[in-house]
Amino acid sequence: MNDNTAAVSEIKRLLGESLPLAYVRSFGCQLNVSDGEKIKGLLRKMGYGFTEDESEADLIILNTCAVRENAEDRVFGIVGSMKKLKELKPSLIIGITGCMTAQSHVAEKIRQSYPQVDFVLGTSAISGLPKLLLGCLNGERFAVDISEYDDFSEEAEQVRESSFKASVPIMFGCNNFCTYCIVPYVRGRERSRRPEDIISEVAGLVRSGYKEIMLLGQNVNSYGSDLGGDMSFPQLLRRLNEIEGDFLIRFMSSHPKDASSELIDAIFECDKVAKHLHLPVQSGSDEILHRMNRRYTAEKYLGIADEIYRHDPDFSLTTDIIVGFPDESEEDFQATLDIMERVKFDNIYSFIYSKRTGTKAAEMADGVTDEEKSRRMRRLLELQRGISTEHYKRFIGKRMRVLVDDVSKKREGFVTGKSSEFIIVELEGSSSLIGSFVDVEITDAMNWAVIGKII
Repeated sequence: MNDNTAAVSEIKRLLGESLPLAYVRSFGCQLNVSDGEKIKGLLRKMGYGFTEDESEADLIILNTCAVRENAEDRVFGIVGSMKKLKELKPSLIIGITGCMTAQSHVAEKIRQSYPQVDFVLGTSAISGLPKLLLGCLNGERFAVDISEYDDFSEEAEQVRESSFKASVPIMFGCNNFCTYCIVPYVRGRERSRRPEDIISEVAGLVRSGYKEIMLLGQNVNSYGSDLGGDMSFPQLLRRLNEIEGDFLIRFMSSHPKDASSELIDAIFECDKVAKHLHLPVQSGSDEILHRMNRRYTAEKYLGIADEIYRHDPDFSLTTDIIVGFPDESEEDFQATLDIMERVKFDNIYSFIYSKRTGTKAAEMADGVTDEEKSRRMRRLLELQRGISTEHYKRFIGKRMRVLVDDVSKKREGFVTGKSSEFIIVELEGSSSLIGSFVDVEITDAMNWAVIGKII
């Protein structure tokens, strides 16, 4: 029996017949959400139930994000507010995990400034939660485990947030070291899961009725590069496409430097792979891309888009864009607007650059004012609204297969879902449709969604 198995057994003995409640809140990306599901799986195994009300909780775990410093500041604010909860319930255990805590200086800051926190657990040390929690239950004052890159056991259970959509990490870490990004420092270098484990997990999910499988990684395109060439990402997509069942395969994120013709062919040749690619461009300026260490040019990116559109002019591309990278000139920014006009993204996820301590970009000189960055962001969003308004019209009169996932927040008697192209579709229908595929004819388009009717 290993230490964690023994700790799980001992915690179950200590808890006895009681059902203590855990409140688990995940911040940030879908990989973090997936980690939160694994944390819940461990807690359930130890005998915990769950609550969405932190005031009811016997255990609170905040699963944090470190991509931007304001994300850390937000978590520190929430942790500060929990001092009152601890005073009202001294037996309450509070733990902080996630990318933020993978930084040793953050763990020390928490120890010194937030006495209400009982333990700190690094992103890659989630499997050590039982041992850490047992120490807290036995009266240990402040427990820390920020061990590096001890990836989660393949036998681990998960408490999934959805009964029909599932995220499946296929790799961990990142080798790219973009100058604005902290991820390689908090999640480590790339480590790919064994293909047989991924295939087995996805097949099991499909047998359990899951309709959408989202493959996750910081750069899924480089999957398998550390496995000795046994399987590339396009090959993995083809293997997953062979699994019997009615389901859709999505993936993110992709890096343009590794977006190969082999990948594009796999997307179009695999009927279960969504006809959508999220391909972060970040900037249209070669100078900015160079200083970001992105390792591709605007021409390279446009070549990928052109190759995709040769296969299907209606294919859906979405992207990430950073506005106001250090010393971004007006010419640099205009190059980003130009690439938006050329590619015609269906959607963009845009961010004003914020300095991230620990990254190379944080040391770069920046002569662009916050006011100018905000003006550029407004211009970018206005341009994208116009592009989306016109571009979505291409779907009018066409048929889309939609996975219904919620009731509409805007229209009474309507539900909403996403098509294979990752386009939001609103259609008349009841909540009984949630979790099922429906064929829809598109009748109208807006700048954020299309409207359809069930065929």
